[in-house]
Amino acid sequence: MARGEAKQTRIYFKGKENEFVVFVDNPEAVEKWKADQTTPLVQVVKAFEIFVTHKHGNQGQLLVASNALLDEEFGTNDQEEIIRVILGNGLLQEKWDAERQGSRNDSIGPRGGH
Repeated sequence: MARGEAKQTRIYFKGKENEFVVFVDNPEAVEKWKADQTTPLVQVVKAFEIFVTHKHGNQGQLLVASNALLDEEFGTNDQEEIIRVILGNGLLQEKWDAERQGSRNDSIGPRGGH
């Protein structure tokens, strides 16, 4: 059984000092939100977490952004307000995670050949 093959949709935002990423449900939800910003954010984002790549571009290692970093970059650490800025000004990116095939139990427990 294949695992991991899934589409990731995220918004990439390049700030003054760092790059930020927010994961969203799908591109249609983002477009709907941009057309009508009264749409609740919970219907758009996967989680109310903002990630930072520490100047390593949109493919860099993602770490949860600290409140101090958010405050320095956006002038606030209100995550909902910052997510609105990122959704409104960021770049939509879609990426497929690679399918993974893993061995389940190579030794087959006590039945395996030794």
